[in-house]
Amino acid sequence: MVTPRPVDTLRALHHGRAPGDPLVLPGPWDAASARVFEEAGYEALATPSAGIALSLGYEDGQVPPQEMFEAVGRITRAVSVPVTMDAETGYGLTAEELVDRLLEAGAAGCNLEDSYPGEGSASVLRDPHKQADWLARVRDAAGDRLVINARVDTFVRGVADPERAVERARLYLAAGADCVYPILAPSEAVPVLRAGIEGPLNVLAMPDGPSPRELGELGATRVTFGPGLLRRAMAALRDIADGVRRA
Repeated sequence: MVTPRPVDTLRALHHGRAPGDPLVLPGPWDAASARVFEEAGYEALATPSAGIALSLGYEDGQVPPQEMFEAVGRITRAVSVPVTMDAETGYGLTAEELVDRLLEAGAAGCNLEDSYPGEGSASVLRDPHKQADWLARVRDAAGDRLVINARVDTFVRGVADPERAVERARLYLAAGADCVYPILAPSEAVPVLRAGIEGPLNVLAMPDGPSPRELGELGATRVTFGPGLLRRAMAALRDIADGVRRA
């Protein structure tokens, strides 16, 4: 019997899902958290760049690429389930270099976002056609070896109209992305996004927002958490630390 590749397992998990049963991908920040999530029964994991940055003592977006790939490599080696990596904007690598680094780290997929640093601390949305061209180059370099999740940053950059996210998402899917991720899309926008996007849809679960099941009922195919689970773990650790101090 031939064992399926992690990438084939991950890709298959995005399809044939019933409403209310999205693919739920917790975000490990190190090998220990990844093992906890695997032992809890999750079928795949999605590393958050912000969570790994926090665990390594950096601000989000400031982790040197080598350290990020090494951190993801430690996670993939620690578990037997597929792991998809938040590769941010691609670290200035060529498509071929990026694919090689992702595969060396053991990743079965990646996130690639469509906003870039601007002047000062501001970030700006990239021209969607240029981003689609970049995604197409990554797809060509990867072939079928990676599941590409194309992040759509309209909501996080203050563009509230979901149709703008739909326009970008359609371009990215046509360029070869397997899934699209309009990060910070409010729950009321998810049905609009679902109606306009013919492909798997990743939605970010918020601490006080709908549950993953509820997001699935609204139209999400895949649910991720960014650094949210690390922040919850840190809050629990603070409670433990306070308790030990008072004991």
